[in-house]
Amino acid sequence: MLHDSPMRSDAPNPQPGADTPTTDMPDVGRRIRGLREERGLSLSELARRAGIGKATLSGLENGTRNPTLETLWAVTAQLGVPLAAAVGTGPVAHGAAVQGVLLEVFEEEGATYELYRLVIPAGTSQTSPAHPEGVTEHLTVFTGTLRAGPADAPLPAGPGEHVSWRSDVPHTYAAGDQDVHAGLLIRYPRRP
Repeated sequence: MLHDSPMRSDAPNPQPGADTPTTDMPDVGRRIRGLREERGLSLSELARRAGIGKATLSGLENGTRNPTLETLWAVTAQLGVPLAAAVGTGPVAHGAAVQGVLLEVFEEEGATYELYRLVIPAGTSQTSPAHPEGVTEHLTVFTGTLRAGPADAPLPAGPGEHVSWRSDVPHTYAAGDQDVHAGLLIRYPRRP
């Protein structure tokens, strides 16, 4: 998945894997820089931990790059925060395969939840990086069939079916021979 800050509603719909224009990348960059600095991490150290280039992270923090969702998840995982802490709510961009919209962020005493509407084009797949320890994903398929879950043991699901997994390991989403429309709930446990 690729994820950016809120997109303009009139923005073109890019191809999966393409960078997506947004109207709020400077805000996303400021949030990420603030989170990094709160944790006492250098730009180089966070880039190394997230497995991305220092120039990529610098461009993200300066609001000059539209990162993929995979990049944002890699960065926020290393910062130990939910994705919404960096991007807020609103439309989301495209990843290698998954296209999503962050619909809502829910807070409760022990966890933060992010609710997404997903579309995975027929015949595509992507592997997402591990989230922080204890994070779980709960996916409900509305149309199409897919395999999703831990990269080494993805679970099948079709219309009306639900799969859940711990997503603190690399995990995958792969659509069958038709587009998949699904809802995804990600649960981030709160750290003491």
